[in-house]
Amino acid sequence: MDAVRGKLEAEGFAAVYGAEPEGVWAAPGRVNLIGEHTDYNDGFVLPVALPQAARAAVRRRTDGVLRLHSAQGDGPVAVVELAVEALAPGGVEGWAKYPAGVVWALRDAGHAVGGADVHIDSDVPTGAGLSSSAALECVVAAAYNDLYGLGLSAVQLALIAQRAENAFVGVPCGIMDQMASTCCLAGGALFLDTRDLSQRQVPLDLGAAGLRLLVLDTRVKHDLADGAYAERRAGCERAAGLLGVRALRDVAYEGLGAALERLPEGELELRALVRHVVTEDARVEQVIGLLDAGDLRGVGPVLTAGHASLRDDFRVSCAETDLAVEAAVAAGALGARMTGGGFGGSVVALVAEGDVERVAGVVAAAFGAAGYGAPRAFTAVPSEGARRVG
Repeated sequence: MDAVRGKLEAEGFAAVYGAEPEGVWAAPGRVNLIGEHTDYNDGFVLPVALPQAARAAVRRRTDGVLRLHSAQGDGPVAVVELAVEALAPGGVEGWAKYPAGVVWALRDAGHAVGGADVHIDSDVPTGAGLSSSAALECVVAAAYNDLYGLGLSAVQLALIAQRAENAFVGVPCGIMDQMASTCCLAGGALFLDTRDLSQRQVPLDLGAAGLRLLVLDTRVKHDLADGAYAERRAGCERAAGLLGVRALRDVAYEGLGAALERLPEGELELRALVRHVVTEDARVEQVIGLLDAGDLRGVGPVLTAGHASLRDDFRVSCAETDLAVEAAVAAGALGARMTGGGFGGSVVALVAEGDVERVAGVVAAAFGAAGYGAPRAFTAVPSEGARRVG
């Protein structure tokens, strides 16, 4: 499949630029099994890379010009042309700021990289909480790494991509999305400690257990740069300061009650943020224990508990994601939760293999009855991180 997609992207490049690319790369989106809003709190996450990916056909240029084209952009010949030396935070608008930000971040880190012609195609749903932006960043980082012989590791590429999104795009995201896109392996979930970036590939053989990971894209678009995400992060950092810890990851689960009592009276919102982060880290460790023990079915209720925490304490859910979770569980899903930053996006449900179509149908019917547009449903197969495909 990689070879076929690589050939198609090379043909797309030739149609736009009238030449052959030097190579084609892919970087996947991700679905997060558990561990939401913990990454910027130095906590634990457990993402899975999706088969859906951003793919980039790239050819170097020697004149300092960066030309960007997207198959999902404004027509077949709409090319964004930028001067590499002039790249600066806030200077690029729209989808092009993500790949341009990576080139800026590489240069800002001291790497002697120049321009390129880039053709991008992606089947990662946008605005669905599945990290379409991280996939876009990571595929360009991977291509530049190979073409310019930078020798950067998968972790270093993720950090470059995160720097692009934080400093160039202006979204204060954590490291999870980029690490998932560069470091995940097929057939497993990535258990990541976001403090020191230590990681372990945890086998996730859903098929052997007769299970599927059903993704329900509510098609409610969200924008993490609208301030709500930043507000949550700032609240977590303020709470950590009041508690005298480096990050909320340092609040022990066993000491949560005492920590909440130490926060000033009236700071109910901060208490709720702390409660979510501390219990969510504990849920990640609980899921890891279940997976290591081979109890995949036991993961379901933990997912549902995580959604309740995101809904009630962190307040990043919405009516559509709440309905998707409720309908999926009522239809027999072992568990379900929103995944991603929130304020829309997708729900992930752990479902018996024979129940996938029925659960998806029940959720779709519930959406129709509520007057919502039909959700998009697909099963997530744990896939490979960023790589060259052509």
